[in-house]
Order: sequence, then structure tokens, then C-alpha cells
Amino acid sequence: MPRKERITRKEIAAAAFRMARKEGMEEVTARKLAGAAGCSTQPIFRVYQNMDEVQADVLEQAVAFFEDFYNNYPKSQAVPFVNLGLAYISFAQKEGNLFRAMFLSENRNGRSLYELLNGKNGNVLKEISKAKAEGCRDPQDLFMKMWIFTHGAACMAITGDYDLGITETVGQLVGAYRAFR
Repeated sequence: MPRKERITRKEIAAAAFRMARKEGMEEVTARKLAGAAGCSTQPIFRVYQNMDEVQADVLEQAVAFFEDFYNNYPKSQAVPFVNLGLAYISFAQKEGNLFRAMFLSENRNGRSLYELLNGKNGNVLKEISKAKAEGCRDPQDLFMKMWIFTHGAACMAITGDYDLGITETVGQLVGAYRAFR
């Protein structure tokens, strides 16, 4: 009778996600993952072909985590793109390792930054629609400008160079929106 598998793919993926969140995706190696999951490397390679496949699973979990983060982030601002920008910058501040894996890596499971940010709920499309409803003539161009501005702020947060509070950040995002509009 074959030996019963004691650790599942789901458990290994959860351990890998915890590692990536805490230490960074580059630290998710087979040996370290085995230690974190409480197994040898053999069960990892029984359920995964290689570590790239593990990292793809971790990225999918990170995408879902960001989607939940954004959905639960307070939406207190009426100006288009401001709530999205606030959530994005906050995610960079609070979840730096996941932010790096999702938004500062070339390995995004074939998706663009736009696709990751837009998510399943059409986060960006909703903001573009709001801008259009406000009379913006080219809301896609406005989004691109806001995205560059917001992504820059988030990257500054990752390096520790962003020290603005929420009030100042709202002011910057609203100011950028009005200037770019």
C-alpha cells in the first residue's frame, strides 16, 4: 500500500506565500520552503515540477491578496483614481515584499501591471468611467499619468523615501489629477 501523502499542495503553497510575504519571493527556495512547510523537499517536487511553478502559485495568491486589500481599503475620496492610488501606496508600505513580487518583477505569469491593478473587479475601468463621467476627454491618458505618479510614490514607499501621511498623500493625488486632467 502506498504511503499516504502528509502534506498537500495547498499547504506547501500557503507556506511559500507566508515566506514570500515575510522574506521576499527570492527567498522562497526548495530547501527553505521545506523547512517552513515542515517537510523534506521531496513532497514539494511531488506536487510541483519546479520552483518556478511554486512561485507562480505564490504570485496568484499575492494577486488575490492585493484584490482583497483593495476591496477592503476605505473608499473615502470622490476624485477618480485617488482611492486606487491610496490603496496602491498603502499596499507598498504595508506589504513591500508582495508589492515587489507583483509590481516590480518581470515574472507576473504573463500579465501586465495594468491587468494586476485592474483585477477581477475592473478597478481601473471603474475609475476611468468615473473620470469620463466628470467630463474628462481622455480618461485613459489621465489614468496613465496618474499611474506613473502613483507608481512612483509607491516605489518611494518601498525604498523608505516616502514619508507623507494620508492627508498629504490625498492632496498630492488630487493635485496630480487636477493638473493632468
